[in-house]
Amino acid sequence: MRKVMCPGPWLSSDDPARLRSTVVRRYEEHRWCDAVDEVAAEEPLQIQLSGQDVAVIMRTPGQDRALAAGFLFSEGIIAGTDDLSELVLGLDRDGFPQPNVLDVRLSANSCGNEPLVPRMFPVSSSCGLCGATSVESVMRRVQPLPVREVIGPALLLDLEAKLRNVQAAFRRTGGVHGAGLFDWRGELVLVHEDVGRHNAVDKLIGEMLLDGRLPLSAYGLLVSGRASFELLQKAALAGIPLFVAVGAPSSLAIELAVAAHVTLVGLLRSHRFVVYSCPERLQRHSDEPCTLPGPTQPG
Repeated sequence: MRKVMCPGPWLSSDDPARLRSTVVRRYEEHRWCDAVDEVAAEEPLQIQLSGQDVAVIMRTPGQDRALAAGFLFSEGIIAGTDDLSELVLGLDRDGFPQPNVLDVRLSANSCGNEPLVPRMFPVSSSCGLCGATSVESVMRRVQPLPVREVIGPALLLDLEAKLRNVQAAFRRTGGVHGAGLFDWRGELVLVHEDVGRHNAVDKLIGEMLLDGRLPLSAYGLLVSGRASFELLQKAALAGIPLFVAVGAPSSLAIELAVAAHVTLVGLLRSHRFVVYSCPERLQRHSDEPCTLPGPTQPG
């Protein structure tokens, strides 16, 4: 099996703030192909309020000031622009600005200058970096997962239909996410639905934890949406070696998958998928490369 390039350093992109390009492996029409693909960038934005840490939000870089202002407004910390004095880059210990830290300074007459109440900043299940100071510190918590078993690529092609067939709440509402654990025969063994995609994954891992079945090294994780950093973190910490998403992954999700040695599969359809990391868990019968034009499209 030929070694696949790891994502990093990222290849050049027309929009470096929002997009990343990386080398991937595609499985389409029963053939393996090497190609360059584009993924949405994902990075943490740490929001401070007059130097005090408030929250870490995983986001696509860009419009950070608008994001911070909208977050503070929706949390009831500010009532409008009159409460804002300035929004500046936060400084590190040496006094240098940090691009992913935004310090929101409040005006003198802002009600937000009152002492912060802890309940105003609940820990969200969608935040994989709450309590962490950097992406690197989170990645250091993840132990690389060994390759113990492999699965035939054709078995993954049926997973989306299998998940959809058992999503009773989605059929009735169209408004919930699905997540499922599957074994190495490609069979779903546990499925949960929730309005929050992170919640659906938490339910899966929580049920297995309560049953005393962690780590989940004998299972793969299937999600009905995209593959985000937070979901990859949950999977890696639970010991899940194979992550399959119907949607595309973000750049940071790929970086975490590489660091944790998780096989990350995205853009799953009935006839193809894309492998973004650690393809050695997928059986391959031919080493012949093929070339496909351009990045994979979501559809």
